[in-house]
Amino acid sequence: MTKSKVISTEDILSTLCHSVTGVLSSASGNSISYSAMVQKITRTCMRPDIGCFVLFDGGFTGLVVTNFTAQAAMEIYHDYMRNMGMPEEEIAQSHLSDDVANVLGELMNQIVGDFTSKVRDQLHTSITQNQPKMMAINKQVQISVDTTMDRPQARRVTFTTAKQNIFYLELAMDKTEFIKLHDFDISEAVDPDDIIENEAKQKAEKQKASSQADDADDDFMAELGL
Repeated sequence: MTKSKVISTEDILSTLCHSVTGVLSSASGNSISYSAMVQKITRTCMRPDIGCFVLFDGGFTGLVVTNFTAQAAMEIYHDYMRNMGMPEEEIAQSHLSDDVANVLGELMNQIVGDFTSKVRDQLHTSITQNQPKMMAINKQVQISVDTTMDRPQARRVTFTTAKQNIFYLELAMDKTEFIKLHDFDISEAVDPDDIIENEAKQKAEKQKASSQADDADDDFMAELGL
């Protein structure tokens, strides 16, 4: 008899961490890494200087909280804005700026979106998310899931930016296990940006080929004196 594979809370957390590093590394153009050690905690909190939380529900219920120091938030924000080609005079210089909160909130939205996609493909279940709430705070704020969870679990993971600034991710969810009864193929994720980029390349190549063909026809006609 084949032994069933069990996917635990830590496996789900690992998937979430990969979404964090993947999205932020791509957005900032710099490497974002996380600690191989995870902390068991008793409660989730939003902490200074910038905190964000997002709820998800469906196949399982949970809460994700990210806590950025001002230095980590500004490094990611600046790298992202420069990566987008924004001029320096249009980039905010304070972590209290609404633009910083908006950018980090959008990145968090992309992270959780990537995570829910991975959950759907890898666990064959579906979860939905609310809009992430990002805000600058100067005091610790306790956050809890407004629902009854049987045996809730909470974890905290430390992330490090390219300049060695620190931020934290906290996950609270019901203790659950997914048991794989049989093997299945995990579909390859489709990135809409990649599709758009490939179509643009193909269009440019067709235009270039068409232009070269027109030039060849013009040269041929010129040789004939027409």
